[in-house]
Amino acid sequence: MTCNGLAAAVPSTAVAANTLSDAVRWRIFLYLGALIIMTDFGGPSGGLFSVPISFLLKNKLHLQAHEASEFKLISSIPLYLSFLFGLARDTWNPFGMRDRGFFVLFGAISACLYIFFAFTPITYPALLVAVVLSATSYSFISAARNGLASTIGQQHVMSGQISAVWNIFGSFVLVIALLIGGPLSDLLENKNADQAARILFLVGAAFVASVALYGAWKPKSVFDNVRTEHVGGIDRFGDLKRLVRHWPLYPAILVWFLWSFAPGSDTPLQYYLQNTFRAKDSQWGQWNAIFAASFIPTFIGFGFLCRKFALRPLLLWGTVVAVPQMVPLLFINSMDEAFITAVTIGLMGGVANAAYLDLIIRSCPRGLQGTTVMIAISLSTIGARFGDRLGTSLYDIFGGFGVCVVATTAVYALILPTLLLVPKNLISTADGKC
Repeated sequence: MTCNGLAAAVPSTAVAANTLSDAVRWRIFLYLGALIIMTDFGGPSGGLFSVPISFLLKNKLHLQAHEASEFKLISSIPLYLSFLFGLARDTWNPFGMRDRGFFVLFGAISACLYIFFAFTPITYPALLVAVVLSATSYSFISAARNGLASTIGQQHVMSGQISAVWNIFGSFVLVIALLIGGPLSDLLENKNADQAARILFLVGAAFVASVALYGAWKPKSVFDNVRTEHVGGIDRFGDLKRLVRHWPLYPAILVWFLWSFAPGSDTPLQYYLQNTFRAKDSQWGQWNAIFAASFIPTFIGFGFLCRKFALRPLLLWGTVVAVPQMVPLLFINSMDEAFITAVTIGLMGGVANAAYLDLIIRSCPRGLQGTTVMIAISLSTIGARFGDRLGTSLYDIFGGFGVCVVATTAVYALILPTLLLVPKNLISTADGKC
């Protein structure tokens, strides 16, 4: 980020980037890391819920591939509207605690919702309502967490390092959740849907309750280094106008949308591996865990590279490597080969993923970090769900996975010309450089 970019994003009351010692910087990273672990584990659309719910739909409620895809499409409605939760985060101050107030209030509400649905008989409509309501409450937590992380990244000119931390801890949660999710699904195979859902929701309640308790804590190393950016007070209409007119936002979120729109990466891949290679539920979870874990080395590498190189070459070369990410799946002949391929394609996507999040953080207008990041989440969810729906249709129509790989590669290739729209001064510097 350039000096001019920083001045435009942060008022004079913000802490200067060079005031953070390495010790304080690492305390911030660890605080955010612990927060990411708790929130990601307890999220109704991912974490511990993702794999077991997928198998509840397939094995207990006996849905076909397109029906499971439609469930995910409908249950993601709160995520499509994520920007509203981001705007609430940027313009509302619950209990006078700002982001911590969201953690306390909606951590408690989410825990209560989980407990209620844990003891509700599970049918398709009941499970759908449970996920939608839980996702609505959880989205306030997500907006506060994402807004806090993005604000810190902007104010201290370390968006790349924040992106690395965000991705590393998020991937760690995903790996653990997937490793647990597959065996848990196998374990719950002998239980009815109500018992299976009860276990899932009670575990989720424990995690979101821990978020509420975490919000009561106010470590000085974190919150003494975050300054309010609504110096003149709240002006929601003015903020929305400023957001709409903020050009750097558009190419950044378009890149994130295209990266999320992967027609072959979810339901079609699951059914391909299970129908073609007879993969067990646990093996599908293991494949995804290996895939997610393989991103982590490149995330760590990005954390170092972003301090030495400008974002522009990291975006370019990360994208070039990521475009053919799904192609190796065309050459597998067994689940053993699929596991090896999961490592390859995970490594291919890591730098791009971290660079795209870095770009999102740099593109946030002052005081609207929560809204901006949640807009990106809205579009990525829309992209992921509709991409999954398209991929499922292609898989059903053409009777093979190859067409899904071709479609995904074509979409990823569109990211390269989109990068030309990004303002050059936004990506011309490394972390901490002006």
